[in-house]
Amino acid sequence: MLPEAVKKELQAIMGDQWVRDDQEALVTHSYDGTPMLQSLPDGVIYPASTEQVSQTLKVLGRHRIPVISRGSGSNLCGGTVPVNGGVVMVMHRMNKILEVDLQNLTATVQTGLNTKQFSTHIEGLGLFYPPDPSSMAISTIGGNIAENSGGLRGLKYGTTKDYVLGLEAVLANGEIIRTGGKLMKDVAGYDLTKLLVGSEGTLAVITEATLKLIPPPKYKKTMLAMFKDIYGAARTVSSIIENRIIPATLEFLDRPTIRVVDDFAKLGLPLDMEAILLIEQDGDEETVERDIQRISEICKAENAERTEIAANEEHALKLMTARRSAFTALARLRPTTILEDATVPRSKIADMVLEINKIALKHNVQICTFGHAGDGNLHPTATTDARDQEEVHRVEAAFEDIFEAAIRLGGTITGEHGVGLVKAPFLEWKVGPAGISVMQGIKQAFDPEGLLNPGKIFAKAARKRVVIEHG
Repeated sequence: MLPEAVKKELQAIMGDQWVRDDQEALVTHSYDGTPMLQSLPDGVIYPASTEQVSQTLKVLGRHRIPVISRGSGSNLCGGTVPVNGGVVMVMHRMNKILEVDLQNLTATVQTGLNTKQFSTHIEGLGLFYPPDPSSMAISTIGGNIAENSGGLRGLKYGTTKDYVLGLEAVLANGEIIRTGGKLMKDVAGYDLTKLLVGSEGTLAVITEATLKLIPPPKYKKTMLAMFKDIYGAARTVSSIIENRIIPATLEFLDRPTIRVVDDFAKLGLPLDMEAILLIEQDGDEETVERDIQRISEICKAENAERTEIAANEEHALKLMTARRSAFTALARLRPTTILEDATVPRSKIADMVLEINKIALKHNVQICTFGHAGDGNLHPTATTDARDQEEVHRVEAAFEDIFEAAIRLGGTITGEHGVGLVKAPFLEWKVGPAGISVMQGIKQAFDPEGLLNPGKIFAKAARKRVVIEHG
């Protein structure tokens, strides 16, 4: 519960109905999309403007109360779980498209705006905002920025950071800063825009964003390639890129995932395949047709069992929707589903998948793997039951081995989910003690009292890394 004096100060800023500390509000905002993590906040608030955010942070700073800014809480790294209590600041009321500038091809929006809503509006104007996280139907632009969200189109179009040109943000002391702008070039000092993207709410509360828009592709085609040899699928990924073809989407599903997705989406996929690649290319019609033909030849050269081109737009949409529903499909198997991410160079995709399979066998756990093969970002997903603590410990040990394997293969512990609470013990494995020290210095400069989303990114103690060689 909030101290009464603090509650009254916040109500004076936002209005009584937008400051809550009743049990329903506290429980609702005690968890996010990450399984098996929950911690009650002391209060929940809903600001309606940057000025209200600024005034609120001044009040909370004076009382040394932590603040966790939050969109829809769809993240998978424990990034918005209020582990130190404090106040959850929900940004949903700040959901306006403030401007679409057709001359500069930018949009300025408040960060509580729903991602899908924004994307649909922009497409209705004949423009294109490429970032497409799988959670886009429920996630917010601010959440995407906080986590630097990726998505299926990341290979060709990049991720959220590539489309954020400028930000308005409120520092822990209530000061408002503005970074970047409607500019293609800007080297005036440190790039604070890029620093804030992916900072997971630990450096500032982001209230507005200026986003880059591009013309939409005129034409696209979707195809499936099916393999009985997982190395054939992986070699195909590398070979496509070596042939100077950059598909809009290049997705991978292993055999356990294929079975579950097909049962869920009723696509009639062949269930005896070790791997499927889902490939989409877009651009002008001539280039797309040429690329799809060449990709098909590459697949056959790598011993694809068969390839199939979507017959029409409806079929293509069904295939892409099925891929986006992989997590939902897997979640039907057992009570608890843990979706992780680890990224390796795309030339190491097959090695990484085989490592994951060995690790699952070693720990006697069920792990299905799918992901963005084109950029090396895999999503090993464990289906388990939180009530079975012994099995959960085995799942946790398996993921620790998976993170170690990713780094050993030249990769990283997270490609798009973020560090948050879950990956914090492993961050030093990737960036080293010196990297941690630099990051902590940045945190200190932005938030000297440590009130913004405390307990995230920096672990109390780094996990000891044991390098395991798999024969």
